[in-house]
Amino acid sequence: MAHYKETEKGQGLFLTINLSEQLVPGTYEYTLTRLIDNKLNLSIFDRNYNNDCTGVAAIEPRIILKIILYCYSLGVVSLKKIAKMCKENMIVKSLAEDIEPHYTTISYFVSGMSDEIEKIFGQVLLVCDGKGLIK
Repeated sequence: MAHYKETEKGQGLFLTINLSEQLVPGTYEYTLTRLIDNKLNLSIFDRNYNNDCTGVAAIEPRIILKIILYCYSLGVVSLKKIAKMCKENMIVKSLAEDIEPHYTTISYFVSGMSDEIEKIFGQVLLVCDGKGLIK
């Protein structure tokens, strides 16, 4: 009779993961990150934040932008599903830099800054189309 190694498929694991290494060069998510973090002017979002040194620190607009633009590209538009992906999907977790925004935070951002998001989205589309990343 064959003798096989026993497995622990129900066992939890503690893994060391470098979030920045999860974004593979040449992919949409990698290009999206490079564009939003380094190339695009996101100052159009600053006027909507008036918390200076008082109040709770806000999540940077660049992080929420990366999350929503990536999830939208996958066809995920439900804000609750997007918030859940920030906890469970390694690519989204990497884009979010391990921040897990509540779905209401994402909702306020999307509804309050739709014009600004549209401008940035257009710029991202042009660059990604030029790189052949849009299907």
